[in-house]
Amino acid sequence: MTFKKLVSLATVTALSASLLVGCSSGESEKKEDGKLKIAMVTDVAGVNDQSFNQSAWEGLEKAKKDLGVDVTYLESKQDSDYASNIETLVDQDTDLILGVGMKLAPAIEEASKMYPDQKFALIDETYPEVPKNIEAVQFNSEQSAYLAGIVAGKMTKTNNVGFIGGMELPVIEAFQYGYMAGVKAANPEAKIQVQYANSFTDQAKGKAIAKQMYSQGADIIFTAGGDVGTGAIEAAKEEGKYAIGVDRDQSSLAPKNVLTSAIKRVDVGVYDVVEKLKEGKFEGGTTTVYGLKEGAVGLPESTKNLVPQDVMDYVNQQIEKFEKGELKAPKNEKEYNEMVNQ
Repeated sequence: MTFKKLVSLATVTALSASLLVGCSSGESEKKEDGKLKIAMVTDVAGVNDQSFNQSAWEGLEKAKKDLGVDVTYLESKQDSDYASNIETLVDQDTDLILGVGMKLAPAIEEASKMYPDQKFALIDETYPEVPKNIEAVQFNSEQSAYLAGIVAGKMTKTNNVGFIGGMELPVIEAFQYGYMAGVKAANPEAKIQVQYANSFTDQAKGKAIAKQMYSQGADIIFTAGGDVGTGAIEAAKEEGKYAIGVDRDQSSLAPKNVLTSAIKRVDVGVYDVVEKLKEGKFEGGTTTVYGLKEGAVGLPESTKNLVPQDVMDYVNQQIEKFEKGELKAPKNEKEYNEMVNQ
């Protein structure tokens, strides 16, 4: 698969603001004309996070348009809202309830036990043994992070780049170590600063951490942390440095500063789960993993706006290695250490 083909698949079309405010938190919908009713519960970052939750909602909006299902969402303002939001959707006779993000995993699992006839989907996480009424969806996000790391390693002028994570969770660590491996593959001499914000919503903290990293010599920072990344991108604009977005193409937030984005097409996974339900093929007790081959991870087409062709060609070579099974990106510290110490 060429770089051009990959980024075409990975480009996320931004929906209008009207779509994102069309279903407010707590809104109740009745089934009409026998339509399937699908609903998602966001994590605390909310549906307009310019990242993970927003991409999931875009997947549902596409399902509404293409498949003729009714869709809605409930936002979680705090972790304690997860269980109550799920309860609300069960009471509303929802056909499929999606929990968006790793933090929803315990609440979805508990609800699956309480309501064995209710269908659930868990997005971006799975269980050692997936309950029969849950379909889990995961992504090889370390692959897109690796490609973003290559761009950073090739583009840095200071041999100093950064990574900011939201919280130290496996799903974020996959971004971290995939990115670090890509940086080192492209530029073994590069220094990588790493810091976690312990939040997915604190824009101010993301901005402060990014400014600190820039002051310590970094000229490119990749953030995987929801709205924390929005703050980091704002810092890049103010400092005249580069940032790397996550989950969606975030170049619109700072066209002159966002080099690329490590895309994770949450919308693809969400849409596929709904399509399976619509076709009577919902398979509880399973985990489906999406990666480069499925066009669900990668870099956006906007990358070409700031990244020179020779770097894009090098990225393309690494994509071919992934597809041939000659390259595997690490998703945790152990795999990273094994890879860089070879």
